Amino acid sequence: MSQRAHTAHEMISGMSPEPMDGTYVFVTTTDTELATVLTENALALYRETEGISLIIPVSVAAEAGFAVDQPMRCITLNVYSALDGVGLTAAVATELAAVGIPCNMVAAYNHDHVFVPETLLERALASLQVLQSRAQQGC
Repeated sequence: MSQRAHTAHEMISGMSPEPMDGTYVFVTTTDTELATVLTENALALYRETEGISLIIPVSVAAEAGFAVDQPMRCITLNVYSALDGVGLTAAVATELAAVGIPCNMVAAYNHDHVFVPETLLERALASLQVLQSRAQQGC
């Protein structure tokens, strides 16, 4: 079993943000058959009252007829964050908001993932690296 960080300081100082390959879009559908087909290529799926939301590659979305005008890149926070850990999501979202970068956070079992507009990837990475550095220095 991996060692999981629990405190905000532990999680932020150990997060080591790294961009994931690929460009993705968030889509939604009420067509359960289409959702089943798209699941094969989806990074994530969430069932909402209004429909099934998926995060899928831009190419898959375009082929299925979805709008692809909001391409996103994923930054994985490479810290084994605890599901009951407090503060990582808030710190990351606050840091990015302070520099005008919108983000969508996805928490999975092992890591948290930050989706940012494709054109803002480098700025987002730089901001998160500064946040991590400040935490490592105890600021």
